[in-house]
Amino acid sequence: MTEHTTVGPALDWTNPLRDERDRRLPRIAGPSGLVIFGVTGDLSRKKLMPAVYDLANRGLLPPGFSLVGFARRDWEDQDFAQVVHDAVREHARTEFREEVWQQLAEGMRFIPGDFDDDTAFKQLKSAVDELDASRGTGGNFAFYLSVPPKFFPKVVQQLKKHGLANGREGSWRRAVIEKPFGRDLASARELNSIVHDVFEPDQVFRIDHYLGKETVQNILALRFANQMYEPIWNRSYVDHIQITMAEDIGIGGRAGYYDGIGAARDVIQNHLLQLMALTAMEEPIAFDAESLLTEKLKVLKSVRLPEKLGEHTVLAQYAEGWQGGEKVLGYLQEDGIDPNSKTDTYAAVKLEVDNRRWAGIPFYLRTGKRLGRRVTEIAVVFKRAPHSPFDSTATEELGQNAIVIRVQPDEGMTVRFGSKVPGTSMEIRDVSMDFAYGESFTESSPEAYERLILDVLLGDANLFPRHQEVEESWKILDPIEEYWARHGKPAQYPSGSWGPEEADEMLARDGRSWRRP
Repeated sequence: MTEHTTVGPALDWTNPLRDERDRRLPRIAGPSGLVIFGVTGDLSRKKLMPAVYDLANRGLLPPGFSLVGFARRDWEDQDFAQVVHDAVREHARTEFREEVWQQLAEGMRFIPGDFDDDTAFKQLKSAVDELDASRGTGGNFAFYLSVPPKFFPKVVQQLKKHGLANGREGSWRRAVIEKPFGRDLASARELNSIVHDVFEPDQVFRIDHYLGKETVQNILALRFANQMYEPIWNRSYVDHIQITMAEDIGIGGRAGYYDGIGAARDVIQNHLLQLMALTAMEEPIAFDAESLLTEKLKVLKSVRLPEKLGEHTVLAQYAEGWQGGEKVLGYLQEDGIDPNSKTDTYAAVKLEVDNRRWAGIPFYLRTGKRLGRRVTEIAVVFKRAPHSPFDSTATEELGQNAIVIRVQPDEGMTVRFGSKVPGTSMEIRDVSMDFAYGESFTESSPEAYERLILDVLLGDANLFPRHQEVEESWKILDPIEEYWARHGKPAQYPSGSWGPEEADEMLARDGRSWRRP
């Protein structure tokens, strides 16, 4: 009997087809699998499963990639595969290809059970071991907790109890957690300690899908890869910064989740404070997770709240009104909402960053549901020219210069500046110069979840908030929430408008006004 030896590639061998200019090859995930808890939910169906398919379709997943679903459903593996198939056909960004689907479907498994069901977790352990053997996943698995936060502790403790949290030598295990990360500083710390009792901090990936968007990453490229913006990105030239996330929908069927949480906790604590940190931070020494964390933390630790919270923060609820040509209900009339609820569906706050670059420059953050349209943008508004030689009548239509970064939709950037109107008189008016991703690049932007799931599989933590950032963000928001819990109820604004009058008055006190996106 002859003994077979596996012959690996010679150490000095190089792939003749490999082109050094190809940026894609290092970004292909190695042998791995993904376990999704709460796989029957909306997020999983509309975002996660299509993102996995799109990654496979783009050749960024390994051939043996495996997908395991865990939920309270009496399904077989083939039922789960059918659900994924339907989700992919409906929501995937790339075209459907049968051969890609077949390859992916072979690695799909489904585990029925509750989170406190030991038998189900034993089955999960068996499925993971079986996939190691049959698909060559190398013992590398990410556990995606697409479940309400109250179940996080239970799931991570079960993973530990059944030996799933730690792989064998040379393999990795990672946990992916969706927001919200707690509902205040105390609960965030408690959650962090529970999760870190099972997974090391660098094994935990907190998903903020905004950070997966191309335009958000472009803030860093815009600032630090170009010479023309950074010299004016400071208090000497900037008048103020507005960060807006507006939605044109109500709470839908999310009353159980939303009531008691509200817009400030749901959006400002994570999305908007992250956008603010990226906009305000100093240049990192490298584009890696530790360097980015260092600079973002400096910003969050430097944030100063206004002394008079009543004058510089606004919480509000949408009232009934007209939106998209139809009459819609107010928040307090929605199904499942307590008529006396004080939960905010709109929040606006004024913050300052107490450092040399930004001292005295206000950052206005606002978010709301049932506003004029769906848009997320960062507007850096500049001071007026210190001296104008032009006749005042000729500049009445000249506003302030601005750089507006559009995060969604129509991803891109607008630069607004003054230009002479053609004609015999010297009249100056605002014009805009526009860059749109869709027009400048032939490849469409990947979905945020595509980038983030791939980063988890690669172990690249650049775009994931660490627990220190989460806790600093709660330190900023908690005093505002406490103030509003003690002082009165939210203002009202008609659905389809751009928010309450109180928010306009908040800026008017500073001699400014909100941008109309």
